[in-house]
Amino acid sequence: MNFPYLARFQPVLLSLFRFVTGLLLFQYGVAKLFKFPAVPYFAEIPPLIYAAGTLELVLGATLMLGLFTRLSAFILSGEMAFAYFMGHMFKSGSPVFLPLLNGGTAAIVFCFACLYLSAAGGGSVSVDALMGKDSDVPGDAYARR
Repeated sequence: MNFPYLARFQPVLLSLFRFVTGLLLFQYGVAKLFKFPAVPYFAEIPPLIYAAGTLELVLGATLMLGLFTRLSAFILSGEMAFAYFMGHMFKSGSPVFLPLLNGGTAAIVFCFACLYLSAAGGGSVSVDALMGKDSDVPGDAYARR
């Protein structure tokens, strides 16, 4: 079924999707680096997880703003793929392929959400659109009003 009247909301909904994805990644960075909220899993993290938290904090913030969206999302997509394979699939030594069993569902969803954002851009309500960096974004004129 096709709903053509919803197409007019696509640029703004893309921006909302970008913002929420960035906010969720930002929250993981805050939890890993600043221990807020206190999550037992992030109590004593190794240096690799500390680096991942730094990426999630900084690049999650740039995603929320829509600043350097394509580059930030591409890096975060790679980080999430790495997190799935190193942190979930092989965490017990032998590979556990099913994300439901290895706890990697969120990493997979973040990986592909960020991969999509790296191709789609930040949407019409973003700093990139205001600066004219994503002039190919549908509804780009909306951000300049």
